[in-house]
Amino acid sequence: MNFLEPYIEPQPKLTTDPDWWRGAVIYQIYPRSFQDSNGDGIGDLAGIIHRLPHVADLGVDAIWISPFFRSPMKDFGYDVSDYNDVDPMFGTLGDFDALVGRAHSLGLKVVIDLVMSHTSDQHPWFKESRSSRDNAKADWYVWADPKPDGTPPNNWLSIFGGSAWQWDGERMQYYLHNFLKEQPDLNFHCPAVQDALLAMARFWLERGVDGFRLDTVNFYVHDKQLRDNPPLPPEEQNDTTAPSVNPYNFQDHLYDKTQPENIEFLKRFRALMDEFPAITSVGEVGESQRGMQVQADYTKGHDRLHMCYGFDFLSNIFPTATRIDEVMRRFAAEAPDSWACWAFSNHDVVRHATRWNLDEAQRRLYAAILLALRGSVCLYQGEELGLTEAYVAFEDLQDPYGIEFWPKFKGRDGCRTPMPWVTDNQNGGFSDSKPWLPVAMEHLPMSVAAQQGDPASTLAFYREMIAFRRAHPMLVKGGYEPLAAQDGLLAFNRTLGATRMLCVFNMTDREQTVPLPPGDWQQDKGAPFASWIGEGGAVLPAFAAFFALDGAQP
Repeated sequence: MNFLEPYIEPQPKLTTDPDWWRGAVIYQIYPRSFQDSNGDGIGDLAGIIHRLPHVADLGVDAIWISPFFRSPMKDFGYDVSDYNDVDPMFGTLGDFDALVGRAHSLGLKVVIDLVMSHTSDQHPWFKESRSSRDNAKADWYVWADPKPDGTPPNNWLSIFGGSAWQWDGERMQYYLHNFLKEQPDLNFHCPAVQDALLAMARFWLERGVDGFRLDTVNFYVHDKQLRDNPPLPPEEQNDTTAPSVNPYNFQDHLYDKTQPENIEFLKRFRALMDEFPAITSVGEVGESQRGMQVQADYTKGHDRLHMCYGFDFLSNIFPTATRIDEVMRRFAAEAPDSWACWAFSNHDVVRHATRWNLDEAQRRLYAAILLALRGSVCLYQGEELGLTEAYVAFEDLQDPYGIEFWPKFKGRDGCRTPMPWVTDNQNGGFSDSKPWLPVAMEHLPMSVAAQQGDPASTLAFYREMIAFRRAHPMLVKGGYEPLAAQDGLLAFNRTLGATRMLCVFNMTDREQTVPLPPGDWQQDKGAPFASWIGEGGAVLPAFAAFFALDGAQP
């Protein structure tokens, strides 16, 4: 299997609305598991190029590519050893340029994943920093002396388990790592660190990227005084940032992350982006107690990030009608000047079809809800096929997070197994060799080839629903008016100027008739649901949606 193509000259930037990101549908690609082109069992950039027509056919606006930079792969690319190069396992800088060119030719923007809170311990910056206490990069990472008894300087914990401090015998100090010990945290209190990261971002902007997804954006800055985190009351402990088996949840993380100085760096980052046309940014906010407020702080006005996402819909909390309504109302109240980005699944959480135990009808309904909410949307590869979480045996695990907390928490490998492209192949058309993670056998009947051309398939549903969203500007960039949320019924209006669209969702397994609110409602039958207007109002079959326009609408 060889998908390498001739070098493609990067296309000119897509000359679109600078606010293209507002309401955009962004498709996340986890490159290790998307398509292998060279037979080593690992996906790569050439494989992405080959499969981009599938993504473009969905009707999405952009792709977000998880890290492909040089890395020892202790955390599969989220431990970067060279920010300005492609890891050979994924290809070359030429392959990346070709990918940008191909994406742009298909009308797709390209968003890349920047990991700036930490690097790999193999990065030259860290190697120099640890070599002495007086070298040129001595303060580029977070170093601290031990307590008199030799223990770490404070009680901060790592998300991946244990203390967030690792002793370094070469420098005779502890260094901070919020994740793996092989992922030392950069010191954002050092101006030179900020300058170097901004130069790195400029490198990729000049190569033609259209924006950045910022990994763990609220982890950039730590408390200079290294104060202990206070305990978190048991009734507030949850598993939205870390799994419930992780003692990380026992602390209120007041000092190890989400410091006010971060906002000044984000302003510098935005100023850089504003030098280029039509660039966007979406920050990942890992904050359980104050997540929505952090999103508001990081995105308000026009001099910070464009949008952020939290874990409101990425947690195990089932999104009932009242839950969705509560999240939307709270966002409107706490972040009135901000734009949200919503997702149900990504590379870090159990796929939502499994996490919420959804059958096929429910998966489609929740996709419709996601695509009707006010905000931008991230879809994770395979979501359009209805993929469930895959079982990965312990001996096949790759994720250090899962290995650490097995068996109560099985890690992230189950959502990272390879995409199934065809059914009649044990590797699903992903690779000619043994894949880095096994292909889930239950995914093969759900492959792209199996669903392609079937108007009743989940894939066809996603294409129709994304097209329906794109056809109605109020669903893309309009306002939001909550109407009802009870008894498995969710209803809201999306508005744009004087136009209104009524959106109603029956989240039960029984037919419901819903009285229409005041207005001259005309059903829009462009959405892929068999609802209708009856004598008592809108009639919605089980797990169905209803959309109507008020009055003489375009």
